[in-house]
Formats: sequence, C-alpha cells, structure tokens
Amino acid sequence: MGIPAIFPYSMPAEAELPANKVAWRPDPQRAVLLIHDMQNYFLKPYNTAESPIVELFSNISRIRSECAKLGIPVVYSAQLGGQRPDERGLLQDFWGPGIGTDPFEAQIAAEVAPGVQDIQMTKWRYSAFQRTDLLQWMRDQARDQLIVSGIYAHIGCLLSSCEAFMQDIQPFFVADAVADFSLEKHKLALTYAAERCAVTLTTQRLLAELNAATSANGPGGNQEHSLSSSYPPQTAGTGRNLPSPNQTGQSARSSLQAAASASQDIAASPSLAAKPSSYEQLRQQVADLLQEAAEEIGGQDNLVELWGLDSIRIMSLAERFSREGEEIAFTELAERPTLDNWWQLLSARMSPSIPNVDYFLLGKEV
Repeated sequence: MGIPAIFPYSMPAEAELPANKVAWRPDPQRAVLLIHDMQNYFLKPYNTAESPIVELFSNISRIRSECAKLGIPVVYSAQLGGQRPDERGLLQDFWGPGIGTDPFEAQIAAEVAPGVQDIQMTKWRYSAFQRTDLLQWMRDQARDQLIVSGIYAHIGCLLSSCEAFMQDIQPFFVADAVADFSLEKHKLALTYAAERCAVTLTTQRLLAELNAATSANGPGGNQEHSLSSSYPPQTAGTGRNLPSPNQTGQSARSSLQAAASASQDIAASPSLAAKPSSYEQLRQQVADLLQEAAEEIGGQDNLVELWGLDSIRIMSLAERFSREGEEIAFTELAERPTLDNWWQLLSARMSPSIPNVDYFLLGKEV
C-alpha cells in the first residue's frame, strides 16, 4: 500500500507522443493552467536531481511564467495533510493514510511554488473537479480549456482531464510537464488522453500555440479574464473543513471566489483593522466577513458548517491576529471553528506581561 519506489526515466519527447484525435488549439482567452499536486510528499519517491523531475520542474515553471504574462489563471491543486480516514474515503484502501501532519510534506515544491496571484485549491479525490468549486469557477470566468501539468500522470492528471472533457472543457495534457511512477505509466496516460479526452503536446508546442493565439487576438490578450492580484495563496496541509459542494445558505461562498474577495473584505472593514480586544469585537469581525448581523451568530455555532466561513477567510483572520502578538496558527482556528473556542484561544494569549522586578523596587532602597 502507498506510493511505490520510483526510478528515473527519460521524459517523453515530441516524436514519442501518440497521435491526437482532435485538433484543438489552446487560447489564452479561454484557458486555465492546472498545476496538479506538486507537493513534497508526492515528489519524495523521485530523485529530484534526475529525469523526469528535472524536466518537470523546468517545464512547469516555463508554462506558469508564460501563463502569467498572457493573463491565463493558474490554479494549484493540493491535498491536505493529516486527513482522517472518513475524509479520505476509498483512497485509504488504495493508498493508506496519505500525507502526514508534517507541514513540509503538504507544501508545494519550492521549485514551482505559487505566486500571490495564483490560486491554491484543496483537492479531495483523484479529479481536481471532485468536491471543489473548480468547475463552477471556470464557468463563471467563461473559461473552457484546461492545461494540465503535475503528478501523477495516469492518476490525478488523467482523471482531471477526463472530467474536464465530460464537462465540455477542452483538456491539454502537457506530456513533458507531467510525471508518473514509470515511463510505462506515463505513456499509458498519454495514450488514453490522446485517444479519449484531450490533446497531448509538449511544453514547447503549447507555448508556441499560446503565443500564436495571442498574436491573432491582438496584443495583451483578453484582460477581462486575468485574475486579480488580490488572490492570496491558500497554504496546503494546514486547512480542513472547506464548505462542501452541497452546502447551502446565504453565507456559503465558493472557496475559489472567496479568495478574490477575502483580502478586500478585511481591508475595507474597520472592525478587522486589528486583533480583537473583546469577545464582541471578535463576533463583529466574523460577522463582517460573513456579511451577517453579529447578534445572529451564536458562540457555539460551527462557523464553517452553519455559516459557510471558508478556509480562505479563516486564514486571513489568522494572519490578521498574528500581526499584533503571538502567532495564531490557521489550524488552531480551523479545527475549532466557534466564537467561544476562538475567544478562549485569543484571550489566553492576551495576558499582560509582568513588569521587571526593578519596577517594584524603584525609589526603594535595596
């Protein structure tokens, strides 16, 4: 059980790619780049100084850089660390417990780390579309192409491509920007993608076609679809309890769309200017984020399940609280998401410092 040992193999070249059944062309005005599960845990079985990982890092970096220039949104998928068996479901039977509680394991590899403008999305199953808001977000952005990169080619990358296809989103499976357990598995994924659901192509071909489309569309591409730089990165492996796809209520919001507005909400709200100094100030801060009346939020209400407070806003609160005192970790807030628990945590760290003994001896003979 678990990820097998992975030995070096050569990254497939363009001449080795299977024939595509369709002739789709990537378009910067329509595309989203998915960087799939490039976490230290999943990269650990490789020798990162050899093929295919050397090329994987290089090619993903090239694609991401070009997408940023062309206004193509970049979405990172990442699994949480320390998931319970009930959260993993049948993944537990095939792969065991998965990523542990060490934060390093859940982090995106430094070689392809996201920028502040990129989106990080918590992923729960093989497909990046399962139990996430990716599909709705792409529809809201009028984007119907998905450039797929990352690991592992024949598992999450392929299943995400298949599901994109079934949602009428054109997948572009970048053959030398994915990696797998072996060359055999890698080629299996390429063959299935080319014959059943996607266009397979190399990084060089992808970049050439994107730039050709940009030239045809005019300088600058379609700026209407470029993402705001206000998107804060969501740290993988520290969060839990994202709102479920079937969650309802006025306060429940798409976790991807919430990322765009979380920073703006905090900046615009006077009540969020500092760490709260009272229970009622904390209640007001949370109410402002939720755009609800403070008096309606109970002290024992689960802010995630009952009010739809998403992980992006919880993270923003943790960062705000930590700026003016002892650090408050995201996990401390996310694991006990009630006002009572949060105030207990905050108030315990507000104890006034005891003056130096010289303070009491001032003016007295010693």
